[in-house]
Amino acid sequence: MTLYTILDNIDSLCFFLLGTSVLYLFVFALLSHIKRKDIYPAAGKLHRFVILYPAYKEDRVIGNAISNFLEQDYPKSFYDVVVISDQMQDDTINRLKSMPVTLMEVHFQQSSKAKAMQYAIENLDKNTYDMVVIMDADNTVEPNFLHELNKAYHSGCLVIQAHRMAKNLNTDTAILDAVSEEINNSIFRKGHVRLGLSAALIGSGMAIDFQWFKKNIFKLQTAGEDKELEALLLKENIFIEYLEHVNVYDEKTQKDSTFYNQRRRWLSVQFHSLARSIKDLPSAIFDGKWDYADKLLQWMMLPRIILLGVIILFSLILLPINLIWAIKWWGLALLLLVTLSISVPDYLVTEHFIKAMKKIPKLFILMVFNLFRLKGANKKFIHTEHGQSFKKEDKV
Repeated sequence: MTLYTILDNIDSLCFFLLGTSVLYLFVFALLSHIKRKDIYPAAGKLHRFVILYPAYKEDRVIGNAISNFLEQDYPKSFYDVVVISDQMQDDTINRLKSMPVTLMEVHFQQSSKAKAMQYAIENLDKNTYDMVVIMDADNTVEPNFLHELNKAYHSGCLVIQAHRMAKNLNTDTAILDAVSEEINNSIFRKGHVRLGLSAALIGSGMAIDFQWFKKNIFKLQTAGEDKELEALLLKENIFIEYLEHVNVYDEKTQKDSTFYNQRRRWLSVQFHSLARSIKDLPSAIFDGKWDYADKLLQWMMLPRIILLGVIILFSLILLPINLIWAIKWWGLALLLLVTLSISVPDYLVTEHFIKAMKKIPKLFILMVFNLFRLKGANKKFIHTEHGQSFKKEDKV
C-alpha cells in the first residue's frame, strides 16, 4: 500500500466521521424552521409546583431572581419557592428570610447542584407537589411562566425544558455564549421536537414530574446533573418537551476565563457521560429507544467550535497535497457555516455580534486546551461568577 493510498484512506475516514456530524447538525437546523402548530390548551386544573434555587455563593443575583419569580400571576398557594443556600453571606440570608420563600441553609464540604437538590427533596413534603422546577440563581422569568408549564403538564408532559435565553449581551464573550446557546436551542431542542424526538435539557428552566424526580434525584453523582437526568429519563422513554415561547433569562458568561472553565466542565461531563453509557447504544437501538440512542450519538460529536476548526485545518493542510481533497473539506466547512447561520435567531444578528466573531479563534484554542484538562472536571463543582444584576431593559 502506497503512502498516497494511506493518506486517501485517512482522508476518507475523517471526512466521513466529521461530515456525518455536520449533516446531523444541518438536518436539525433545517427542521427548527418548521413552525409549530400545536398549542397546549388552558388547563382545567391548577397543579402544585416547587421551585428549587440551588445557590452557592450567589449573593449578587439571588435576591433579584427570587423577587422576580414571586411576581408570577399563578396563585401563590399553588407554588413554593425553595432556596438552598450554600456559603452565602449573612446579609443575603437575612434578605431571603424576609421573603415568602423556604430557605434551606447547607454547608457541604464539596458543593454541587445535585447535592443541593437532594437535600431539598429530603426535607420537603413528598406528597405536596406535582412538578419540580429547577432554576439557576440568576434566572428570571415572565409572569406567565408557571401557567404555561401548568398547561403542558396538564396535557401529559412529564418533563419540560423552557427556552433559556440571554439576559445580558454586554461583552463579546457574553454575545458568543448567547449565540452558542441559541444554536443549541435550534438544533437540539426545536429541531428535535419537530421530528418527534426529545429536547435536550440545559440545567435550568427545567420542570420535571415530582414523583419521578424524587425517585431518581439520588442517583445523580457528578457536576453534570442535566446529562445524568437526561440519561435516566430517556432510558425510560420519557419524552422531554420544549416550550420555545416560555422564556427563562440567564446571565451569560462575560469573561474568557469563565468561559474556559465552564466549557471544561461541560466537555468533561459529556465525555464521562458517553464513556459510562456508550455500552447501551446497541440495546437502545434494538429496543427502539430512539431518544436515548440519539442522545448517545450527540455526545459522540465534537463541540461545534472544535468541529469547525478541525475542518478548516484539514482544508488548509490538504490544499498543497491534493486540491480535490481540499475542495471537499472547504465545502464541508461551508455547509457547517450555513448550518450555524440558520440556527442563530435574528435578534442576535447585530453589529456587535459581527465584531464579537473576532474572538472565535481564541475560543477555539481555549477549547482545544480544554481537551487536555478534562480529568476530574465532571466531579468537581466549578462555580460560575456572576456580575451585577441586570435591569429589565437589559433583557433581549
